[in-house]
Amino acid sequence: MSPRFVPASVTELQRSGLLAELPGEQLARLAERMQREEVAAGSVVIHEGDADDRFYVLLSGVAAVTQAERGPRRLLRPGEEFGEVAPAMGVARTATVTAVTPCVVASCDRQVFDELVRPLYADDEPPA
Repeated sequence: MSPRFVPASVTELQRSGLLAELPGEQLARLAERMQREEVAAGSVVIHEGDADDRFYVLLSGVAAVTQAERGPRRLLRPGEEFGEVAPAMGVARTATVTAVTPCVVASCDRQVFDELVRPLYADDEPPA
């Protein structure tokens, strides 16, 4: 991975069903603040039990979600989000996510999550 910050693109984030709900200007602000990262196959993106609070979107590749007590949970595909439980609830990671194939992820810290993403999880109103 390059040591410089490489933001995600609006086009990449629009592939996420959840983030596609954001108005254009808000999605552009989020894209500028989400960092792209390449992850090698077999590498762990997040570890169950860690206190990390970054939110992720899988941009390419396939990743596996596992839990220590329950074993394999599901596969993540491009456009799917993960890591939202820790920043949303203020708890340790509830699962481990491992790259099955080479992946590209975009992530943001809790401050950006709280400002731009958390409202999407709290919105109980049906779409108009």
